[in-house]
Amino acid sequence: MDAGLVARAVTAASSLGRDLDLQVDDAVVVHNSNILALRLLPCDVFARTARVGQEVAGFEVSVAQSLGAVAAPIASLDPRVEPRVYERDGFAVTFWTYYESVTAVSPAQYADALHRLHAAMQSIDVEAPHFTERIAAAERLLTNRQQTPALADADRTLLLDTLRGEREAIRSRVNADQLLHGEPHPGNLLGTRNGPLFIDLETCCRGPIEFDVAHVPDEVSSRYPGVDPLLLQECRRLVLAMVAAWRWDDQDEFPNGHRHGLNILTLLRNGPPWPALDALSAD
Repeated sequence: MDAGLVARAVTAASSLGRDLDLQVDDAVVVHNSNILALRLLPCDVFARTARVGQEVAGFEVSVAQSLGAVAAPIASLDPRVEPRVYERDGFAVTFWTYYESVTAVSPAQYADALHRLHAAMQSIDVEAPHFTERIAAAERLLTNRQQTPALADADRTLLLDTLRGEREAIRSRVNADQLLHGEPHPGNLLGTRNGPLFIDLETCCRGPIEFDVAHVPDEVSSRYPGVDPLLLQECRRLVLAMVAAWRWDDQDEFPNGHRHGLNILTLLRNGPPWPALDALSAD
């Protein structure tokens, strides 16, 4: 969000918090992208704020409530307010427990937390989009030149061919799918006093567990039980192509996004084995 929207979003979240009898004297920006993450003080509430219509906050709240009921390793909604989406001045706001990130998460702990999350997800009944809808969204982005004007034709063709080829390859190998986090990469995992907790549930979808495992570092995926190694490689290639597509979105706010996208295109041209996303973080 630009500075003007940030100021309005902070005002909306803060005033809503006060109306809900939370003590809000200050708001600290934790993260600013399509969703503005705020730490409200001194009540210590984590407020996720987005423009109405540009979020899936209701879906995220529903998933969090269901997973919280089965003790899944996720960040919880704040218990002091009613668990729902609040709206003010064109912004949708949800209120969550704030967790200090106090410790590093070991690969073994990471793999165990993801495995426990998947087990909990098997026990709840939540309607969620299929992961192939994420592929279709990336395809639409690539076929719309107005949204991706800086992408070269050869690179556009490579990404489209990769997305379409991997969709069919993965479909041919998958026997069953389940509810997934969607993006359980290291940026969506907190090392808290309550143990490792996953955040940002808005990306939840249905698909093979390998789609989730494709987002985690090598040393984590090697510890996740029962993974199909060939399917994992297919999913990693798919995830790389999807992320590359997002980096060319004219509205993308990822730092040095085009350079990141070019790095992924080079990897896709070089061929397997396909790296985990965290291996690109230093590029």
